[in-house]
Amino acid sequence: MQLAVSLRDLSFSYPGGPPVLRDVDLDVPVGQFVGIAGPNGGGKTTLVRLALGLERPTAGEALLFGQPANRFEDRVRLGYLAQRALLGIEAPVTVHELVSAGRVPRRGLVRPFGAADRAAVHGAIERVGLHERANTPIHRLSGGQRQRAHIAKALAGEPDLLVLDEPTAGVDVEAQDAFAQLLEELQVELGATILYVSHEFGAVERFVERLVLVSGGILFDGPPSALPGHWHDPSHVHP
Repeated sequence: MQLAVSLRDLSFSYPGGPPVLRDVDLDVPVGQFVGIAGPNGGGKTTLVRLALGLERPTAGEALLFGQPANRFEDRVRLGYLAQRALLGIEAPVTVHELVSAGRVPRRGLVRPFGAADRAAVHGAIERVGLHERANTPIHRLSGGQRQRAHIAKALAGEPDLLVLDEPTAGVDVEAQDAFAQLLEELQVELGATILYVSHEFGAVERFVERLVLVSGGILFDGPPSALPGHWHDPSHVHP
């Protein structure tokens, strides 16, 4: 079984600070859709940053596709939508321009925009259902549409691993549900590995194959159906 992410006996603390994560063991097979949830400050973002090689563990190891994460060179295979990625949405760029920027890791800054790039951008916009808004400035979109535009930007790079950190923060419950369903459809269609990080995990637990709860370590790791009832999110009750 090929692993996209492997964390082995991993611990982490910032210099001079208390431990953020302790004794984490986590394997994510290629093609799996995983929700990573837990309280604010529990270490969710730190965990995915370690998985992506953006931080180095204090102890243990983090592997990306079998290679040390901090030395992983084929980073065009990674798509990362960080918590702060949605800042600056008042910038006068259209959906198409934003998504086109997602091709830069694949084509570089110098190579001209080619047919493959245009096809990837068009396909990404189509997949998230924004083809009729391609020339609309981002600031004129609803919150849910903006989220979709940023997902399209990540998809334009054709990643094998897509990591989304709090992608629905500030978006209403209905939009969160629609967004999670979109990700499920994308995962099935593209076969990409998806890590979806959120403290509001009620929307995504219906769609992910696996749910990992993080608070200083891993509290739960398994199918959402096995999640203890007191941890379910009452704001996302579905018939």
